[in-house]
Amino acid sequence: MLPSLQESLDGDEKELESSEEGGSAEDRRLEPLPSSHYCLYSYRGSRLTQQRGDSDDGSGTNAETPSSDDFSLSLVDTNLPSEVEPQLRSFIAKRLSKGAVFEGLGNVTSMELSSPGYRVGCYHCLFQQEKLTLETATVDSEYKPSEYVVCFLGGSEKGLELYPLELDKYIQGLKNIMNCEEERGLEDHIKSYLINWFEDVVCPIQRVVLLFQEKLTFLLHAALSYTPVEVKDSDEKTERDINRFLSVASLQGLIHEGTMTSLCMAMSEEQHQSVVIDCSTSRPRFFNAGSNRFCEDWMQAFLNGAEGGNPFLFRQVLENFKLKAIQDTNNLKRFIRQAEMNHYALFKCYMFLKNCGSGDILLKIVKVEHEEMPEAKNVVAVLEEFMKEALVQSF
Repeated sequence: MLPSLQESLDGDEKELESSEEGGSAEDRRLEPLPSSHYCLYSYRGSRLTQQRGDSDDGSGTNAETPSSDDFSLSLVDTNLPSEVEPQLRSFIAKRLSKGAVFEGLGNVTSMELSSPGYRVGCYHCLFQQEKLTLETATVDSEYKPSEYVVCFLGGSEKGLELYPLELDKYIQGLKNIMNCEEERGLEDHIKSYLINWFEDVVCPIQRVVLLFQEKLTFLLHAALSYTPVEVKDSDEKTERDINRFLSVASLQGLIHEGTMTSLCMAMSEEQHQSVVIDCSTSRPRFFNAGSNRFCEDWMQAFLNGAEGGNPFLFRQVLENFKLKAIQDTNNLKRFIRQAEMNHYALFKCYMFLKNCGSGDILLKIVKVEHEEMPEAKNVVAVLEEFMKEALVQSF
C-alpha cells in the first residue's frame, strides 16, 4: 500500500477513536443499544425576554431567557436512560433560547453526559409537521403547524459530521411519516424509524465492506469510473446499501457538473455494459467489472478498518478515497498544462499516469474536460498512445 495512503488512514483512525472518549476500543464497537440513542420533543416557540442582572464588577448585564409562558419542550419519545434525558433537554433548550437552532437545518455538536460520563456527538434538527387540512386552514387563519426537535446521539461530533446530507434526508423521511394521513400504527412506525437511525444512516458503508470483502475493489472502480451498476436478486436493504455506497464514493459534486455528465455518456457508449452484481448466493458475484491498483490499495484500507469495528471509520476512509482521486486528477491537469509547452512535462504526465494506479480512469476524465481545448487535446491523445503501448508491452 502507498505510504501516504497508510499515513492518512492511521491519522484518521486515531482522530476518530480519540474523539469518542471513554471506554476501550472494544467498548466502542458497533452495538446498537449503547452506541446510538434518539429523542423526539414537541416544541412551542418562545419570545426571548431580557433579564438584567449584576455582574461581579457591579455593572449591569443583559441575559436572554425564554419566557416560560411561551416556551415548551416536551418529551414525545426516547430510548435514552431516564437519568440522561433531562440533560439533553436542558442542552437543547439552551440552544433554542439562544436562537442557535433553525427550522429545517440540522446541526451537529458535542455534548457531555454526566452519566455515564463522556462526550457524545449530537445531531439535532427543528422541523414542522406539515399536516394541515383544508378545514383547519379555513377555520383558523393563524394556525401554526406543530414543531418538533429530534436528536440523534451516537459516536463523536467528528463522526456525525461525516453524514450531514444523510441525516437531513432522514429527518425528511420522519416528516413524511408524521404527515401521513393514516393514523393507525403511526406511533409504532415513528418509534421504529427513530430507533433505526444509526443502522440506516451510519452503518450502510460498513455492511457493504463486510459483504464484498476483497471484491469491494470492483465497486470502487465502478464508482470512480462512472460505470452503471445493476444489482440482481438482492433484498431491498442490500440494494439500498450498495446504491448508497456508490453515491457516496462517486466524485459527483467534486468535479464540474458538465464534465461528469459527459463522462457518464462517454463511459456508457464505450462499455455498452453495466457492472452486474448477482446477490443470489451468500457471496455476491460480479460480471463485467473492472479494477486497477488504486482501487485495490483502497480496498485493502477498508478491510484494515473492518478489524477495528468502528462504523464511522469506513466513511472517513471513503472520503479520503475521493480526496486522493481528486488530488490525482488535479495533478494530472497541471502536468498537461505544462506539457503543452514542455516535452519533459509530457514525460512527467506519462510517468504519473503509469505510477498513480488509476491512470485508465484519470485519462478518461481529463479527455472529456479537454475536449474543446486543441493543445491539451493533443497532449491527451499522445498520452493515450503511450498508455496503450505500455499496456501491450506488459503482456
